[in-house]
Amino acid sequence: MTTGPLTIHIGHDELIIRKRYEVLSIVNDILVALWFIVGSILFFSDATTIAGTWCFLAGSVELLIRPLIRLSRRVHLTRIAGSTAAVETSQDF
Repeated sequence: MTTGPLTIHIGHDELIIRKRYEVLSIVNDILVALWFIVGSILFFSDATTIAGTWCFLAGSVELLIRPLIRLSRRVHLTRIAGSTAAVETSQDF
């Protein structure tokens, strides 16, 4: 008999928290892609290279935001239900 990780469900609140943070993570991933696409396009012209560099910097900052979102979610779940509620699964973002 195989057993998976122990997950303690705290009900409706856990579902709402997970979904909110998942949406934040998805929006952040979209922003990362947009910053790098726009930055790449701006690098085609010498006149817009500085703007492209700023877009790449913004994309890099967005890459930092993703683990901060995951950490915030973990802290939020831990605060409302204890340390076992903050376990991430393969279904988490």
